[in-house]
Amino acid sequence: MAEHYDALETRDPQERERALMAALPKQLGHAKASAPAFARILAGVDPREIASRKALAQLPVTRKSDLKALQQAAPPFGGLAATAPGRLARLYLSPGPVFDPEGRGADWWRMARPMFAAGIRPGDVVQNCFSYHFTPAASMLECGAHALGCAVIPAGTGQTEMQVQSLAELKPSAYVGTPSFLKIILEKAAELGADVSSLRRAVVGAEALPPSLRKWLQEHGVARVQQIYASADLGNIAYESEALEGMIIDEEVIVEILRPGTGDPVAEGEVGEVVVTTLNADYPLVRFATGDLSAVLPGISPCGRTNMRIRGWMGRADQATKVKGMFVQPSQVAEVVKRHREILKARLIVDNPGGQDRMTLHCEVVEGTEPELARSIADSLRDVTKLRGEATFRKPGELPNDGKVIEDAKKYD
Repeated sequence: MAEHYDALETRDPQERERALMAALPKQLGHAKASAPAFARILAGVDPREIASRKALAQLPVTRKSDLKALQQAAPPFGGLAATAPGRLARLYLSPGPVFDPEGRGADWWRMARPMFAAGIRPGDVVQNCFSYHFTPAASMLECGAHALGCAVIPAGTGQTEMQVQSLAELKPSAYVGTPSFLKIILEKAAELGADVSSLRRAVVGAEALPPSLRKWLQEHGVARVQQIYASADLGNIAYESEALEGMIIDEEVIVEILRPGTGDPVAEGEVGEVVVTTLNADYPLVRFATGDLSAVLPGISPCGRTNMRIRGWMGRADQATKVKGMFVQPSQVAEVVKRHREILKARLIVDNPGGQDRMTLHCEVVEGTEPELARSIADSLRDVTKLRGEATFRKPGELPNDGKVIEDAKKYD
C-alpha cells in the first residue's frame, strides 16, 4: 500500500519553497487582475517582485472577521473571488451570514490528501456525516472521496438510528464528520446491538478532538482517527498523518504565523495567528487571516512528509476586550509596541480590582526599565486606546508563549 498521496509530500523542503515562491507572483498577478478587491488591496504592488516570504510579509492582511462587511459592500463575495458566481459549481451560506464559493475543479477543496493520510483508499465506502445544508463541509469531503475513487453515503447530520442502520447494512470502512457525532453513533449502535465493526477509519474536524475522545473512539473499533484543519474559505489547510505529531500543511497553500493584530511573522515555535495564501484560481485569497492560533513545529514528520507542521488549533486570535465600555484591539497593542523599540514582546492584561477596569501592559525588555520608560509607554497606551493604563516590565521569555496579546482577567462575583 502506498504511504503517500503523491511525490509532492516528500519533496526536499527547499524544492517545495522554490516551487511555491515561483507560483506566488503569478497568483498575485491573477488576483490583482481578476478580483476587484485585490485590485484595490494590491494597488501599487508589482506581483513580479513578491517572490519570497519576506516580500509576502509586506502585503496587507485580509481578515476573515471582515468578510461580512466586505460582502455587504460588494455582494456576494466582497470582490475577493476571481470567478463570476454563475461559473462556479456551488454557492454556500455559512453562519454570519458569510457567502463561500466552490469552483468546478476536481477536488477543489484539496481533501483527498488528508483522507489518504488517514488510510482511506480507492474502493472504500465513506459515510459522510458533515452537513449538506448550505455549508460546504460535506461537499469538501465528498469531493475528496470521489477524487480517491471512493463511494460516499451522504448521511449528513442527525437521524442517529438511520446512521447506525447505514453502518450496519452498507458497511462503510470510513467515517468523516465531527468526532462528537461519531461517538453518539457508536453509543447508539451499542444500545441497538448493531454490528458496525466495518468502520475502522475516521477523518474528523470542525471541533476539538481531546485525547480522551480519540482514545474512546479507538477503544470502540475505529483504529485510526485523524484530524483535518480546514475552513469554508480556504479548504484544507493542514492535516494529521499516522504519526500524530502536529498537522502537516497542505501542498497548495502558503502558511504564515503572525503576531495577532499585525502582519509580522513570529519566530518558529512562537504562537501566533494562522494566515494563509492560496493558489486557488477561483478564490485567490492573499494573506487571509483565519483568526486561529497555532505555532510551527520544528523538523519534519516521522511519517516522511516534509512540509511545514503546525501544532494544530490553539485558540482564537480575535482578542478584542471591552475596557470601561470601549473595545481594545490587538492591533492597538501592536501600535504601542511599535512606538518603543525597547519592547521585545507585550501582553495587555485587563482586570477589575474593586470592580473597576484596569489595563496593565506587561512588556518584555532587555534593559531600560526606568520609570521614564514606563511613563512613556503608558502615555502611548492612552494615546492609542483613549484609555488610561500602566506599564510594567518583564525579562525576555517571561511572558507565556500562547499567542495572547490581550488577556481578559476580569472577575465577577
